Amino acid sequence: DPALAGRVRPFGTPHLLMATYALRRLLLAIPVLLIGSFLCFAAVRLTFDPTARLRTSKDPEVIERERERLGLNDPIPVQYKNWLVKFTTGDWGASERTRDDTSTMIKSALGYTIQLIVWGILVSAIFAVSIGVFSAVKQYSIPDYTFTALSFVGLAMPPFVFGLLAISIFAVGPVEWWGWDDPPLYFVNLHSAGESGINTDYLRHLVLPVATLTVQIIASWSRFQRASMLDVLNSDYVRTARAKGVPRRKVIFKHALRNALIPLVTVMAVDIGLLFGGLIITEYIFSIPGMGRLFYDSLLYGDATTLTAWMVVTATFVILFNLLADIMYGVLDPRIRLS
Repeated sequence: DPALAGRVRPFGTPHLLMATYALRRLLLAIPVLLIGSFLCFAAVRLTFDPTARLRTSKDPEVIERERERLGLNDPIPVQYKNWLVKFTTGDWGASERTRDDTSTMIKSALGYTIQLIVWGILVSAIFAVSIGVFSAVKQYSIPDYTFTALSFVGLAMPPFVFGLLAISIFAVGPVEWWGWDDPPLYFVNLHSAGESGINTDYLRHLVLPVATLTVQIIASWSRFQRASMLDVLNSDYVRTARAKGVPRRKVIFKHALRNALIPLVTVMAVDIGLLFGGLIITEYIFSIPGMGRLFYDSLLYGDATTLTAWMVVTATFVILFNLLADIMYGVLDPRIRLS
């Protein structure tokens, strides 16, 4: 009915638009992932030789047969095609360093890394958003200057320096200060809960790694959030809402904060994806057998099989979290998914 046109809104249209938007971004991510995996595979193949350690103890004919068995004499594109077929069917090969199944090693390492990332991102997001919003609302005040100075200190301090200082003060220092018979210098299994059902030992040993992980993230994200919040607070629609008498708290948290989160979502998504392979220092300092530690040990040994799978898995997480950021744009700002 033309009389109803413009007044009737088709049910489910926003959801259909969101699904179409997400599907389109997902399809665009597939060729990016293929190109990225090829570059990772080629880089490892051109840098490391899986038969290098056989040259000092094996006959040249034995080495040549091994190279033929592994397909190392084929061109890189042919090697990549054969590897991709096996990789997508679950055959990731065996580690040259430990002789264990590579997929099992990466799954185990991912379990530890995901625990650290979840806690780190949760703490970082809460503190960064709170500090950023408070600094923007209280611009040029003493708390604003204080948080700005602390953020510069956090950005300037490398994670390994903060981690070593934290260990020196809270773990290796005088134990009687803290009453710890067991200094938190390692990672405790999540499933070893105490008598109360709460794994207090797990949480206690998690404090220093999470603090080391989050100090630079909070400093960086809070600056992004502050700048974005200031930009939104000075926009026309916020001034209009204030002129209409909308309560200040509602203007800040309902109108301004939602739009101010959009730039931070980009930074968060990229950083979370990179964290899956970027926790080398934190995991090594606190003896966490995660993805960063796995990469470090495999790189020192020259474990090409594990390095290839590690790089592809890490690149996949980076692409997926970038895709998640695109979808979150559409959730936070409907205009983006319609464009």
